[in-house]
Amino acid sequence: MDAIRRLGVGLAALGRPAYINVGSAGELPPGRTVGAMREATWSVLDAAYATGVRWVDTARSYGRAEEFLGGWLAARAPEGVRVSSKWGYAYVGEWKTDAKVHEVKEHSLGRFRAQYQETRSLLGGHLAVYQVHSLTEESPLFQDVPLQEALAQLSSDGVRVGFSTSGPRQADTIRRAMGLEVAGQRLFSTVQSTWNILESSAADALREAHDNGLHVLLKEVLANGRLAVQPPQGVQNLASKHEVGPDAVALAAALGNPWADTVLIGAVSPAQFQANLAATDVLLDEADLQELAQLNVPAERYWAERGALSWT
Repeated sequence: MDAIRRLGVGLAALGRPAYINVGSAGELPPGRTVGAMREATWSVLDAAYATGVRWVDTARSYGRAEEFLGGWLAARAPEGVRVSSKWGYAYVGEWKTDAKVHEVKEHSLGRFRAQYQETRSLLGGHLAVYQVHSLTEESPLFQDVPLQEALAQLSSDGVRVGFSTSGPRQADTIRRAMGLEVAGQRLFSTVQSTWNILESSAADALREAHDNGLHVLLKEVLANGRLAVQPPQGVQNLASKHEVGPDAVALAAALGNPWADTVLIGAVSPAQFQANLAATDVLLDEADLQELAQLNVPAERYWAERGALSWT
């Protein structure tokens, strides 16, 4: 598959004024007003569409991201764009960068029904995939049969059901979720998980998911920006070797996984997007991959460090 067609745009850092991405502050518009962030979102979407990217990922908790995306879709009438969104978290940051709480999680039937209607009102028929946001083994969804049945009914709207994962036990969650069935049919057909050269613990489970017919999306492939602005020496060495930025090396590593169907880019400006896009021209050899493999850290350490990142 063409590398560009395997890329998607993630709107986590564009639909709200604050997020945990490192290195985005200088690329975001001054003041981060609603209007300015809408314009920034449209600019990134325009740049991505012009290069052939046709997947956009968002969520109810990404502030106004669904609203911005819906407006862009209505104004541009683009062809072939597939949209994945997520439910389960609600944005409560009130458009403040210093909010004490930015989002609240709830995996309940009531939350699903309310947020699905909100998503459909903003995205309409463009919605292709609706995902449970940050599913973990502790989620009540695994015991909530009415919720599982309600999710299964999305197929009648032509929407695929998926889930995203976070935390050091992503692999366990993926394997458990793959086993969920409703009326003898597998509930989930997509999975979106964190994978990057620092945190690859879910790789085997994601490969299994792909082999079992699930569409696999990779998120946080730049480790929330850390691999772009604070790259380990090994990444910097390969960036120099291939004459690209460290972000392109990290993205090329993600694209090098044959089981990864869609790799999400979280760029917040056209310039950042174009820098990321250089990954499609990078071919990492076996020696490169071995050097990157040495950078992997224990999952518990990675997620502890991620949890310490500030919303800015």
